[in-house]
Amino acid sequence: MSTKSPPFIDTFRAGTVESIAIRAATDADLVAVARVAQRDSVPVPRQPLLVAEVGGEIRAAISLADRSTIADPFQPTADLVALLRARADQAHTVRALPGRVAARTPVALTGTS
Repeated sequence: MSTKSPPFIDTFRAGTVESIAIRAATDADLVAVARVAQRDSVPVPRQPLLVAEVGGEIRAAISLADRSTIADPFQPTADLVALLRARADQAHTVRALPGRVAARTPVALTGTS
């Protein structure tokens, strides 16, 4: 797994800037993912997962296995889920491309449990 920081998108809300990161979940994220699933009253999605972090807090996740999602119902997460779906679709497309092209993809989704 790369030690590079995930790509960040800044979002403006009520005069503040919050960082959003879309990244592959790690084992260290499983407790936070379970907490979000509990808040959402649904089971934890199947791994591997992508998570959406806002200000360092996981607010939503998507399963790359079956595209099921979870999101914190106490936070605005519709846009985060849309970003996760777009990234999951992108990851699926990259996997379907010839190996020469996929090898140049900067985000590796392997190494998650």
